[in-house]
Amino acid sequence: MHGSCGLTELSYSSIMKKTSRLGLLALALSGLAATGHAEDRRTLTLSTYAVSQPGFERYVYTPFRAKCGCNLVVETGNNADRIAKLDARRQNQVVDMVLFSDFGMLEAARKGLVQPLDYGRLKNYDDLEPFAKDPVGGKFAVGYTAYSVGLVYRSDKLPAVTSWKDLWSPALKGRVAMPDITTTQGPLTLHMAEVSWGGTSPSYATGMDKVLANRGNVVTFVKNSAQLAALFAQDEIWLAPVPRFVWAQMTKSGMPLKWASPKEGQAAGLNVMGIVAGSKNADLAYQLMDFWLSKEVQTALALNMIDSPVNKSVTLPKEIAEVSTYGEEQMASLKFVKPDTILANRAGWVDAWNKGMAR
Repeated sequence: MHGSCGLTELSYSSIMKKTSRLGLLALALSGLAATGHAEDRRTLTLSTYAVSQPGFERYVYTPFRAKCGCNLVVETGNNADRIAKLDARRQNQVVDMVLFSDFGMLEAARKGLVQPLDYGRLKNYDDLEPFAKDPVGGKFAVGYTAYSVGLVYRSDKLPAVTSWKDLWSPALKGRVAMPDITTTQGPLTLHMAEVSWGGTSPSYATGMDKVLANRGNVVTFVKNSAQLAALFAQDEIWLAPVPRFVWAQMTKSGMPLKWASPKEGQAAGLNVMGIVAGSKNADLAYQLMDFWLSKEVQTALALNMIDSPVNKSVTLPKEIAEVSTYGEEQMASLKFVKPDTILANRAGWVDAWNKGMAR
């Protein structure tokens, strides 16, 4: 989640006061941490996504460095590139802790690149949503944020959208965008197509056939979700699957847009944490994990529209909750795609997609 959601000056000020505690923590503890020589401190290396790094620096990295009295180095990149780096360094690992999508972590686990976790070392583990606990099996991961993918529509052009099947409406020919299969949202949308059209194949064969058959309705298959706001603003599309974190940006556009609640539910993705096999700083990695999962940090990230919380003790104001994957109603509607389903079918999906698009 990024951007602003049109809060009033008063409510925004109130929220900022709450999140300033982490900044004060960093300042208060930095003096204590600075009493040791920098060269004597241990260094924890984190591998993560490039997105939202300024926010993570402010609300996670800086206060954690002050709290642990250690150095924290951050490497960034996408799932595939970072897994390849871990594999190449297998005999002499540099990274200690990794953040991946759930299917990225499962792939890393199957390659022996991450180690099983001792959940007893995470004080905040019991406060997590059930889906964030052991999300890939084998105790290789813990979830730190979830996001939903739902339907957003132009409310001045369309009546209320109630089903994912509306993406196939003849009345919307040339007014629909859908995600490319190679994006994170691609398999999630494919899953909802399978569910909506009554398919039962573990490879989502029905969903794939339906999506490919819908090419005539689709203006573009987007490869970057940031494109969606521009497509709506330019009146090129009236309906599209949209990740919740992009919806936060869209709400400040002034466009007459609404988030639909399809009867089939919403697709959902999960980002997770793990510890690299052979890490020499696993104890520091556990400390950072627990800090990241704490009510205080999860609240700060949510209030600043960086990540939706998975810690159930977090309470969000209405303005923020409306653009977050948060609350009983949202959680009940989430339809997660199993990470092993993505790994088992990814190559086949891309092949079928490329052949279908070439026809």
